[in-house]
Amino acid sequence: MRIAALCSLAVIFAIAGCAPPPPAGSPHWTLGEPYQMGGMWSYPAERFAGSDTGLAAVLPATRKRTTNGEYYDPQRLVAAHRILQLPAIVTVENLETGKALRVRVNDRGPENPARLLGLSPRAAALLGVTSTAQIRVTVDEAASRALARSLPGGDASLPKVAAAPTARVERETLAPPPGARAADPPPYAVAHGSAPPPAEARDPGLPPDPLPETVTQGTPAPGRLWLEASTFERRDLAAAQARRLGGEVERVGEGRQVQWRVRRGPFADVASADVAFAAARRAGLNELKLLVD
Repeated sequence: MRIAALCSLAVIFAIAGCAPPPPAGSPHWTLGEPYQMGGMWSYPAERFAGSDTGLAAVLPATRKRTTNGEYYDPQRLVAAHRILQLPAIVTVENLETGKALRVRVNDRGPENPARLLGLSPRAAALLGVTSTAQIRVTVDEAASRALARSLPGGDASLPKVAAAPTARVERETLAPPPGARAADPPPYAVAHGSAPPPAEARDPGLPPDPLPETVTQGTPAPGRLWLEASTFERRDLAAAQARRLGGEVERVGEGRQVQWRVRRGPFADVASADVAFAAARRAGLNELKLLVD
């Protein structure tokens, strides 16, 4: 029965035209199913652009395998995120100091759902984060897509569709008809003697691993902490949740894209924001995040 089952799986993979998933413990690209951590559900989703604000946490120094099969080294510039694809390259800016650094996100976390990103001890030290800090996380699209192309489980594992074979085509160069003038060859052909390379051949390249410890100094821009819950298309539903949260309803968008966002704050410090976050969870609210605005 076991042999038959294995044969069936092999046939399925052959028909699908894609490779089986990478072995457990091997570095690979992954998204993953919804999971529960720290008492709250998270729903991983591909995101190759955009930025978010929130609070940072410092990860433990214990060495282990990460969610995508890499080794976690606390002395490298790595991080944990609850929903981003793994691995991904992001720029982390400490809004309180203005320092910014690129890190490789390769694990799920942090355990505390009120934190946006978990930083390795080395990355935290370079950014000036001791326990927590206001941060902005921006996804590096080119580098993150390059990783997806290069690792098992990412774009490189998608089934390849071969082009249908074509018959040999005989070509003959004819003189232009009377009164017509042949078009000038494109500048690229004159300079290089051939057509330009296809766009897909121009790969931005993989980011180095490990990433360099390059810290840039910008202007500090700390903000205020807010607790944000769900966003609704109906104001009455948003108002009902705002009553449970002890917050307010804000209008976002214009025209037919108007939505209603539920928020509470601002808070004077991290401790009071954490208290409000915990109270909202006890009230049964699950779509929660602390952000800086």
